[in-house]
Amino acid sequence: MKRIGWIGTGVMGRSMCTHILSKGYEVFIFNRSRSKAEYLISEGAIWCSNPREVAEKSDFVFTIVGYPADVEEVILGSDGVLTGAREGSVLVDMTTSEPSLALRIYEESKARSIDALDAPVSGGDVGAREASLAIMVGGERQTFDRVLPLFKCMGNNIAYMGSAGAGQHTKACNQIHIATTMIGVVESLLYAHKAGLDMLEMIAVIGKGAAGSWSINNYGPRIAQGNFEPGFFIKHFVKDMDIALKEARRMNLSLPGLAMAHQFYVSAMAIGLENMGTHSLYKLFEKLNGV
Repeated sequence: MKRIGWIGTGVMGRSMCTHILSKGYEVFIFNRSRSKAEYLISEGAIWCSNPREVAEKSDFVFTIVGYPADVEEVILGSDGVLTGAREGSVLVDMTTSEPSLALRIYEESKARSIDALDAPVSGGDVGAREASLAIMVGGERQTFDRVLPLFKCMGNNIAYMGSAGAGQHTKACNQIHIATTMIGVVESLLYAHKAGLDMLEMIAVIGKGAAGSWSINNYGPRIAQGNFEPGFFIKHFVKDMDIALKEARRMNLSLPGLAMAHQFYVSAMAIGLENMGTHSLYKLFEKLNGV
């Protein structure tokens, strides 16, 4: 059996790593807060003191952390993955990060005879728990083929998108689409509330028609039930939109819908919602309308 390294055991990473463990792989883990890794340790994962130690003991190392700066530290830092990874091993970053950083990691890994993929995911906490994530992969095709059996432990919509950075660009497309879709979700639910409709009944009807989307069908019921716990943090979604807007500026591309959604989410952070789920945008719209 392959030895798997896993770095990042938050809302998404814990469930994703659990699926790897359940297949019988020997798993070595690290997280900045050990308390968030205790469940995996109790299930048989082996704790390591830093990313370097994880890499030293693993054939494949997966990372899913918060921000590009975290990716850089965990992979390229003084005790990062590349300081401990052996020739022929594989590094897979599943964080939503910058395409330019993905390319840099690929190039620095290649110089050390290490294969690297950027493989961000979509599907939120539900997709992570149910192993139904969409996984968008950039890097060399032969490396993708090597890792595919492990990807299949975590997702059911797995696509090779092209060279290094292509996975991150695809995830940017995903987040651009979700950003404005979520505005429609919260506005339709707020309208239903003001009109005196049963929000759950409304979702059941429009969610099966032309207005149906993953967001309305998965996050709509949470909003209706007053559950704003994070499947995906607002602060991380703002980070994702920052990346997409930065790339759009680099390409001389105007994305006014994304820019508007970004400002709404920045406003949500300003009123203290940064650690709530992305669907908590509803609470900002409640406040705007005095509801």
